[in-house]
Amino acid sequence: MPTTKPLLLIDVDGPLNPYAAKPQRRPEGYSTHRMRPTGWTEAERARPLRVWLNHGHGAELLALADRYELVWATTWKDEANAWIGPHLGLPRLPFVDWPVMHGWAPAGTFWKTRYVLEYAGTRPFAWIDDDIGAADRAYVERHHPAHALLRHVDERIGLTRADFDALRDWAAERGPA
Repeated sequence: MPTTKPLLLIDVDGPLNPYAAKPQRRPEGYSTHRMRPTGWTEAERARPLRVWLNHGHGAELLALADRYELVWATTWKDEANAWIGPHLGLPRLPFVDWPVMHGWAPAGTFWKTRYVLEYAGTRPFAWIDDDIGAADRAYVERHHPAHALLRHVDERIGLTRADFDALRDWAAERGPA
């Protein structure tokens, strides 16, 4: 009987784009990209967004694809497939289509948390985001029927070797996909 891979829910800003690093000081291993997502207003698009990406992260994520189903869990939504994925060498990925962004959240959780649970359904998942906290972990533990790994990523640093190792180890503990 085939098993279903756990989801790997991937945020962009913070984990892949360490936007909070010191301005004008690109982190080592990252390259600068100027982007104008179409979901932005004309005023927002007037000045391109600076995005720092580490091209090695694409290979790291693809190496996890044998254990996970990769999914964008970012406010970029499907635009991550146009603006982020190609720079990292990622194929087109499914995405969480947030019904409401930046709105009310239960029990002091991050606004994405309840939608992550809705998207995951009964599947196990790992989620990398810079806004995950203790309230989110407690909420997921109480309301999600399967295993979950919520991995906070420092928005000043982005994903590190320790993050990729933790994701690999967690998936290995779940057994073969």
